[in-house]
Amino acid sequence: MSLSPFLNLVRQTHDPDVPKAQRQGLTSVCSAHPLVLEAALQRAARTKRHVLIEATCNQVNQEGGYTGMTPADFRDLVLGIAAKVGCPAHLVLLGGDHLGPNPWKALPPQEAMDKALTMIEAFAKAGFVKLHLDASMGCAGEPVALSDETVAERACALAQRAESAAPGQAVYIIGTEVPVPGGAAEALDHLEPTSPDAATATLQVHETLFRRVLGDDVWGRVIGLVVQPGVEFGVEDVVIYDRPRAQSLSATLNQMPGQIFEAHSTDYQPLPALRALVEDGFLLLKVGPGLTFALREALYGLDSIRSVLLPQQESLRAVMERIMTQQPAQWRGHYEGTESKLAILRHYAYSDRIRYYWPQPDAEAAVETLLRQLEETGLPDPLLSQFLPVQYEKIRDGLLPRQPRAIILSAIDTVLGLYDQACGAEVT
Repeated sequence: MSLSPFLNLVRQTHDPDVPKAQRQGLTSVCSAHPLVLEAALQRAARTKRHVLIEATCNQVNQEGGYTGMTPADFRDLVLGIAAKVGCPAHLVLLGGDHLGPNPWKALPPQEAMDKALTMIEAFAKAGFVKLHLDASMGCAGEPVALSDETVAERACALAQRAESAAPGQAVYIIGTEVPVPGGAAEALDHLEPTSPDAATATLQVHETLFRRVLGDDVWGRVIGLVVQPGVEFGVEDVVIYDRPRAQSLSATLNQMPGQIFEAHSTDYQPLPALRALVEDGFLLLKVGPGLTFALREALYGLDSIRSVLLPQQESLRAVMERIMTQQPAQWRGHYEGTESKLAILRHYAYSDRIRYYWPQPDAEAAVETLLRQLEETGLPDPLLSQFLPVQYEKIRDGLLPRQPRAIILSAIDTVLGLYDQACGAEVT
């Protein structure tokens, strides 16, 4: 896997001959769902552009995470799907997100960091080339927010372990001006962009320590800073990028040679906002729940068609409701309201906590039954028009096969297409 796609982002950002309007970005696909991965890899095979696929520390780690996968397992899953859809392996870039003690923050600091060090070593050994170092959270007995110096010391230790496992293999992202993995649960009406002073201070503290401990070569591969540009999504709200409010933050890149900004939680942003983010230097755009939200929309659209064709069949929504109410750990505490409100949010919230339940055996079986039955019944035009109008138009125009699986992949690909446009690619 090559580092050139990342280094090229840095070069163009600091090249005076490249105007902002010509900047290109890179989408970070943050999902472990096989259909999301398939859609992303199909698009890469078609466009011949690199595809960046990232796993978070809670999702994938040496203990399996909530997916049950180690970093090597995740790599094998991605590359296996890539081979199946004809995507050359050299186009696939693997990243690790929020790599640090977060999964073990209930433990004492040294114990949590020991596990984090083991985790990042596993990511490095598995060939991941983009590593986000995130040691910003307090562990047992510590304050929630740690000092820049403590965060930098722990990030440096993480980078040192990754370099010991795979010297020179990865680029690094630092900084964590975003919610912890999983998205925001609080109200978003007071969201503020990162202050330029805070971004500069974070960078300076890390640079001093990294250069002293790890040397100039490693620091030269610290290419980006996670900041809050003023975008976020919650349960039912989306904060759209407000360019003037982030102007001073964007301008600080002029004083940060070798750096770009990474924007988390860009899900559900409209195309003009995504494009403005790239032009303003937020060249790495992370999207995850927005992709599984599109997956769920397509599945529920197909489920609605089946409810007309096979009215006696238990709906997919009913199956998912039963699973989520029997196992509430992944949504309880994230949603609030009456029982009827919770029933809506479990399925339709922007934060898309339902995504944690698709790997359940009962959920997988229900999806497979849905797809098999619709292959048998067929998908009549009037019902496609009623429940899946975007895909109906593509089917009618001969651009999409009349197949349930193809419809799901198309729904996900539509979102990925917006990101390609925002990143300056010609969309196909």
